[in-house]
Amino acid sequence: MSDLTHINESGQAQMVDVTDKKVTQRAATAQAFVQMLPATLKMIISGQHHKGDVFAVARIAGVQAAKKCSELIPLCHPLMLTSIKVELEADEGNARVLIRSTCKLAGQTGVEMEALTAASVAALTIYDMCKAVDKGMVISAVRLLEKTGGKSGTWLADTSDD
Repeated sequence: MSDLTHINESGQAQMVDVTDKKVTQRAATAQAFVQMLPATLKMIISGQHHKGDVFAVARIAGVQAAKKCSELIPLCHPLMLTSIKVELEADEGNARVLIRSTCKLAGQTGVEMEALTAASVAALTIYDMCKAVDKGMVISAVRLLEKTGGKSGTWLADTSDD
């Protein structure tokens, strides 16, 4: 038998049954980085991009992605998210954008996948909007930073290397 919750006794993929799980307050925060040329970041910060406000579009895309997570990831439960925050921060010293997304709900299953999807899609949106001027952008460090709630309680990533 597998320790993986999405695999049944026969080794087949399955959606986890959360029927009997307790409803608790749950939250998750994820991050992603988009490395780019300094000139690309300056263009975004100064609002000179011909497609408009890159951060605003990426923020909306991240929110939309969190809401659609169960349609993108086959075994995710559709969730009634009560809060989705997507924050973008220009790091000029390292010519990159830091994306942090936090999703919350009161429910029977966690929101880690929703937070990760929001950060990922926000990063992809920045790439899409800026690829005409910087095809060499790199999306990296997509990961969970924190999760709270549920039977397993709080989990924090080691961020000492960030």
